[in-house]
Amino acid sequence: MDSEKRSSFSGKLGFVLSAAGASVGLGNIWRFPYLAAKYGGGIFLLVYIILALTFGYTMIMAETAIGRSTQKSPVSAFRFYTGSKIMKAGGWINAIIPMLIVPYYSVIGGWVCKYLFEFIRRDVSEIATDTFFTDFISNGQQTELWFIVFAALVLITIYMGVENGIERVSRFMMPILVILAIIICVYSMTRPGAMEGVKYFLIPNFKNFSWMTVVSAMGQMFYSLSIAMGILITFGSYMKKNISVEDSTRQVEFFDTAIAILAGLMIIPAVFAFSGGDPEALKAGPSLMFITMPKIFASMGFGRVVGILFFVLVLFAAVTSAIALTESVVSTLTDEFGWSRFVATTVTAVIMIILGTLSGLGYGPLSFITLIGMPFLDFFDFLTNSVMMPIAALAICILVTRYMSIAKVEEEVLLEGQPFRRRAIFRIMIRFVCPVFVVIILLSSIANAFGWISM
Repeated sequence: MDSEKRSSFSGKLGFVLSAAGASVGLGNIWRFPYLAAKYGGGIFLLVYIILALTFGYTMIMAETAIGRSTQKSPVSAFRFYTGSKIMKAGGWINAIIPMLIVPYYSVIGGWVCKYLFEFIRRDVSEIATDTFFTDFISNGQQTELWFIVFAALVLITIYMGVENGIERVSRFMMPILVILAIIICVYSMTRPGAMEGVKYFLIPNFKNFSWMTVVSAMGQMFYSLSIAMGILITFGSYMKKNISVEDSTRQVEFFDTAIAILAGLMIIPAVFAFSGGDPEALKAGPSLMFITMPKIFASMGFGRVVGILFFVLVLFAAVTSAIALTESVVSTLTDEFGWSRFVATTVTAVIMIILGTLSGLGYGPLSFITLIGMPFLDFFDFLTNSVMMPIAALAICILVTRYMSIAKVEEEVLLEGQPFRRRAIFRIMIRFVCPVFVVIILLSSIANAFGWISM
């Protein structure tokens, strides 16, 4: 694809909202609150913010600069700076991650669509039963139907292009997402007994600190900030040269962290109020959003209305992230194979449907098939988040320090004639700290998956 003909965002706001939309997804609204509850509440939040301002900032800057300097998607960007076959493999890992994530992510997006539909049409008490969720995900026809509904929402946006599709949808959805999050936060925090949950989440208690607090916060940051998924390289390649990389990065990290905090204030105080102050109720993990939250809504006044607003919010967050993941795949296919956007999107749709169907049916008709003891969805999640993303991040660190050069990143940042405010932090992190962090995440996650350590 010619750089002259390459699609682009209309301006800084388009990039920031689209990149924030990529970052703000199920990782913030569902995964962040239960990890925060499990690993110390306020102390987890403090560790996460410190990591976001250092590690997260560095990786966003590096990936965006790689994309804008090359005007290419991940594989071509890596090839642009190095002839090393090992480093080219790093580019392919960055490109393949979203190909594997977006199908199973779309399955979970389908679950969100199903719950929103059910909250609109039936009584909350029926949805809040213990068996409603398990009955649904074990029903192959139902999961496939709602997976297709969600995938269609995403693919239609991708067919429309960068400015007319991705940017327009993000400009519409992200402000609404913030407003909904604030409304639900206020409602949640004013429930009887909810303030104990607010204190637990916002006030650091160093007695709750452990090494796993740091490891879990690092893992969450990958998931939350869309680091090492090829997304930020792709979006960077759509960024015009007169837009500040550092200012945009700062706004993305602020937006993402703010939404994560709002998600915590939506869910943790509500669960505290519902459970009588028992933090254990928050450790329901993946079932928190689909089993625990409906029970909370059923116990509230206006529970149905709040439930509808909550799942609209989650749906918007899921759609914007899935769009970013899918766009990264489409960009790679157009760059690597010279396909038109329509052909690349159609091929991506086929991949999504095949892998998404496996993930969706893995809890029902295909539950007898497991990969290292995991259903398809869990396996794809483990493979991408725990194995491939740390490797991809390590490849980015090596690319910047050994091939592209830190000076080239700095040149990209200084293009707009503005100072590089966190230059010292960037240099230390990209050279020394980030590579060590990602190796720790990789080893810890694999050890945990095989039961060698407990997280």
